[in-house]
Amino acid sequence: MDMSWTHHELSRRHALVAATGLAAGALLPTARASARAATFTNPVIWQDFADIDVIRVGDTYYASASTMHYSPGAPVLRSYDLVNWEIAGHSVPTLDFGAKYDLNGARGYVRGIWASSLAYRPSNRTFYWLGQIDFARTYVYTATAAEGPWNRLTTISTPYYDAGLLVDTDDTLYVAYGNTTINVAQLSPDGRTQVRTQQVFTTPSSVGTLEGSRFYKINGQYYIFVTRPANGQYILKSTSGPFGPYTMRQVLLDLPGPIPGGGVPHQGGLVQTQSGAWYYLAFVDAYPGGRVPALAPVTWTSDGWPVLQLVNGAWGTSYPSPAVPTPPRQVTPMTGVDTFDGTTLKPRWEWNHNPDNTKWALGNGLTLRTATVTNDLYWARNTLTHRIQGPTSTATAVLDHSAMRDGDRAGLALLRDSSAWIGLKRDGGTTRLVMVNGLTMDGNWNTTGTGTEVASAPVQGTRVWLRANADIRPGSARPGTFSYSTDGTTFTRLGPAFSMGNDWRFFMGYRFALFNYATQALGGAVRVTRFDLSTP
Repeated sequence: MDMSWTHHELSRRHALVAATGLAAGALLPTARASARAATFTNPVIWQDFADIDVIRVGDTYYASASTMHYSPGAPVLRSYDLVNWEIAGHSVPTLDFGAKYDLNGARGYVRGIWASSLAYRPSNRTFYWLGQIDFARTYVYTATAAEGPWNRLTTISTPYYDAGLLVDTDDTLYVAYGNTTINVAQLSPDGRTQVRTQQVFTTPSSVGTLEGSRFYKINGQYYIFVTRPANGQYILKSTSGPFGPYTMRQVLLDLPGPIPGGGVPHQGGLVQTQSGAWYYLAFVDAYPGGRVPALAPVTWTSDGWPVLQLVNGAWGTSYPSPAVPTPPRQVTPMTGVDTFDGTTLKPRWEWNHNPDNTKWALGNGLTLRTATVTNDLYWARNTLTHRIQGPTSTATAVLDHSAMRDGDRAGLALLRDSSAWIGLKRDGGTTRLVMVNGLTMDGNWNTTGTGTEVASAPVQGTRVWLRANADIRPGSARPGTFSYSTDGTTFTRLGPAFSMGNDWRFFMGYRFALFNYATQALGGAVRVTRFDLSTP
């Protein structure tokens, strides 16, 4: 595939527009879930999980999402009811696709894990993750449990752009992929090599761009579920086998979404419950927070086409909850307190690029040793990130800074292509609290601003509470504010409000980020003893 990066950037997402226009389908009786009195509210997860693939294995649902330059990549979400989700693990343990993902001489911002596919193969009881990296090649990882361990199975020379993996009823593996020109590849029985690939569909010029393939076999017919970024969803159907020919039908276009100020739900996947009901789990562009999952029921016409169930001509803010068996347990919340106990980081955390694993440790908290000498946070290794919970949430980190050295910078950031932070500067034997903004990148993700100190305060003792409050309601730029405490009870605001932009081109939303880097020499450290993500 010879699509240039420029072409990709233009086609991947159109700028967000107000969600107006055509309804996707008439209101029809809701699927069997209507028998339950309980309802759910969209978004089902108000955190940044985009390009969703969703499957059911027995009584458990799993989903995968894009993570770009964050490591580990491709989170695996788990649910028992399609509404309440937890992070089980990551399909890509490390982004070992080149030095740029280590922040070694180059950077991988807005590269890495794009739309990819998650599937389960009953014949060998194995999960498969498949995705292309840098338009160069496709990687396949497997695991026998969603939480891992995940291991690389193979590398395929064809880059399957925005791929959907199908495990057919005869156990054959097929991949649907492409932008505008949609192709289907057949893999070898062991999933390691490509047997054949064939173009199966060319998008009509009246539609424009289609991508984000999801591949299904339903009632003996083959379906490729594709998106028109960022405002439409279409489906291709073949009654003649996986290689077509395919006919196309519109599922939704310019459909009002469930989040005020957000975009059109699109680019997700279809899944069937144990009782036979169908649902569509899509994402909604909702910057500055990112792209958040929303759920809606689907019915099928007598001739085999899906119809999205609407509420007053829009994707519903709420629907009856899916009728599923009683969950075996409650899922692990994506918010709350982490004291960094245990021997591994909880899967809610992802590093900005691959970490230097010799420079951090768990035990009596999280120790972050300086891993990079730089004056640029965007070049600093071992910055640990956490998704922001919408619509508003607060992150509080407790830092022991007694082992900082002159020139070190450590703290809590609101991280994106325009960033700000509260934290500590140690210079000349003195440690100060500061608020810094003006950290910026350009459209090629090169640093254009390393930050300006706009407020400061003296600090006493060796422990400080740092707090960032983020408003990620979509529709416009929103404020982030910073404060600190020396006792964990009384917090003092530091610095002006920071404007978190709602431009889509960085794709990933704002994150909370813990960091520690050196501007003079390595050797310093901070210890984070507690991190608390809370909502009002």
